[in-house]
Amino acid sequence: MRIDIISVLPEMFTGLVDCSILKRAQDKKLVEIAIHNLRDYTTNKHRNVDDYPFGGEAGMVLQIEPIDNAISALKAQRDYNEIIYTSPDGEVFNQKIANEMSSYQNIIILCGHYKGIDYRVREHLITREISIGDYVLTGGELAAAVMCDSIVRLLPGAIGDEQSALSDSFQDNLLAPPVYTRPAEYKGWKVPDILLSGHQAKIDDWKLQQAMERTERLRSDLLENNK
Repeated sequence: MRIDIISVLPEMFTGLVDCSILKRAQDKKLVEIAIHNLRDYTTNKHRNVDDYPFGGEAGMVLQIEPIDNAISALKAQRDYNEIIYTSPDGEVFNQKIANEMSSYQNIIILCGHYKGIDYRVREHLITREISIGDYVLTGGELAAAVMCDSIVRLLPGAIGDEQSALSDSFQDNLLAPPVYTRPAEYKGWKVPDILLSGHQAKIDDWKLQQAMERTERLRSDLLENNK
C-alpha cells in the first residue's frame, strides 16, 4: 500500500509517521508513506500556494494550480483508489471507512489549510472528502495522520497479533469490553472471576455482554447502526 500526503507543512509529520506501528509497517514494506510539500509544485518564484478569496471574504485560500500540479504528477506514476481531501464538512471517518481503505493499493490525502482550498479542486480533482469530527483544525495534517494510523494498523502483519485489531472498539459497532492484566488483585480491586476461569466459551459470552452493556451506556447511537 502507498499513501501520498500533500501538505503545506510537511514538517508536521516528523515523528507522527516515523514511530510505533507506522514505522514498523514501513520497515516491513507493508506501506509506503510519502509526504509532499505543496510548495514544490508552485510555479511562482516566491513559492506561494495561497491567495485572497474572490468576493472579499477574510482568510487565505489554497490555489488550484499547485494542487493540480501535485496530484497530476502523482497520478502520472500510478493509479489511485481515492484522492481524499481532509475537510470538516466531509463524511465522518470511522472504523468502517478505515477497514475499507485498508484494502486499497494507493491513496492521496490532500491536507486543507488556511480558509480552505479553491472549490474547483473539490469539484474536479477530489474523489472523497473526510472529516475526523465536527470541529475545525488549523490544517488537515493531524487528520491525515489519524487516518494513516487507523488504516495502516489494519494491514496484515502491521501489528504482532492480527486478532487484536479485529477486537478493537467499533469493529462490530460495539465498544470493546473491559480488559485486565496481572496482578489479579490490587488494593482489594479484583479481576472478574470469569476471566480467571479458563472457560473460553463463557469468557467470550461475558465479553460480548460487557461490550453490549458499555455500548448501550456510553454510545447507544452505535447500536442503532446494528439494526
